[in-house]
Amino acid sequence: MKTYDKFFVGGRWLASKGRTLADVVNPASEKVIGRIAMGNADDVAGAVEAASAAFDGWANTPPAERAAWLMKIQAELQTRAEEIAQLISAEVGTPIEFSRVAQAGLPIGSFGIAAQLLSDYAFSETVGNSEVVREPVGVVACITPWNYPLHQIAAKVAPALAAGCTVVLKPSEVAPLNAFLLAEVIESVGLPAGVFNLVCGVGSVVGEALARHSKVDMVSFTGSTRAGKRVAELASQTVKRVALELGGKSANILLDDADFSRAIPGSIQACYQNAGQTCTAHTRLLVSEARYEEAAALAAEAARQVRMGDPLAADTNLGPLVSEMQRERVRGFIEKGIEEGAELLAGGAEPPEDLPVGYYVKPTVFGRVTSNMTIAREEIFGPVLSILTYRDEDDAVRIANDSVYGLGGGVWSADVESAKRVARRIRTGQVEINGGGFNLMAPFGGYKQSGNGRELGKFGFEEYLEYKSMQMPQR
Repeated sequence: MKTYDKFFVGGRWLASKGRTLADVVNPASEKVIGRIAMGNADDVAGAVEAASAAFDGWANTPPAERAAWLMKIQAELQTRAEEIAQLISAEVGTPIEFSRVAQAGLPIGSFGIAAQLLSDYAFSETVGNSEVVREPVGVVACITPWNYPLHQIAAKVAPALAAGCTVVLKPSEVAPLNAFLLAEVIESVGLPAGVFNLVCGVGSVVGEALARHSKVDMVSFTGSTRAGKRVAELASQTVKRVALELGGKSANILLDDADFSRAIPGSIQACYQNAGQTCTAHTRLLVSEARYEEAAALAAEAARQVRMGDPLAADTNLGPLVSEMQRERVRGFIEKGIEEGAELLAGGAEPPEDLPVGYYVKPTVFGRVTSNMTIAREEIFGPVLSILTYRDEDDAVRIANDSVYGLGGGVWSADVESAKRVARRIRTGQVEINGGGFNLMAPFGGYKQSGNGRELGKFGFEEYLEYKSMQMPQR
């Protein structure tokens, strides 16, 4: 068990000015696997000063050199890929095979992509008598969640560093050990002091101190919509840039010509991935009334085929929820669904009898759900699928858009053009067509209360740049 009582600030490991340690708990075993210092506003102040002092030098480092640093980080992360996967499976409960692909593979990819973007990015262009240049926004506070911890860190830190910004990272205190691993990697490759800084703590202390700090030029936040609103409120006092990636309640529309033998298992996977602790999880399954009985039977059977258990077992595809609090929250939603009259097709709120230890929730499917039910409106963040019925295509789109969120979604159809037509009408930042896979180069973010700004690829990279127009004398 590791104890981290120091933060990485200004290129050194400095003792936290906070006086408390927090346990990091393995959600499968319920055992403490690490401890971290819980910082305070003084820790934040020191980290921001270090980032501010390092900014000018880093911003003026040639892009090719910044790319070389990013490639060094990527290479070192690659050598520790299995360690990262094992660590995050222990912190979050993600099944190990998925951890290797997503929890380790995606962040490694993000650092490489950020480096590649610098090879041919046009930081200046001529517009009439003006030279328009792109410059780094400044000191960036990156506040990240626990569900895909290192992936979300890399999706912010890598493009911010590529753009020439300096960074203060506040990872989730629920799953922070991977952030310390990244800091160790950054120290080992010798990144200039102050370019990357790490401070831990709760959002109400460390997160809020970062959001309100006058020398933080931008906050990039991923988390709940409630917390995102608070970040935006505090950041507005210094008129800093804010990028928010928040909650979701994604709808997956199965058109009548879809192959349900493929679409239903794909829909279950899109809902239950990472135990449903995915902001883009397809938690609302929309089918026509004519095909409801078929869909309900297939979904219930697919849920019963899910292998729940030890995240480190190769055949497990559903692990525990991240914490006891999260488990009880999800069970409360399941009970609410039953109370409000939804048809329980599979699973339920009772603890799984064969898993007495660990924060497990049975893979659950509800049928005959209506849009006014709590389980159809609230982000549950657990393995709970709600099946709703629609009358026709227009009704399906209406139901899909009947949400304060707009992050993800899906459409299944035998005709891709029909699916794309419907996808264009869904008010969300991304839509999967017939189970289309995740793309690290495509923009990621949401409409409505799912946030603003985009991450990943060149779109995420440009979030960390400002425009400057230099007007030349006209001849």
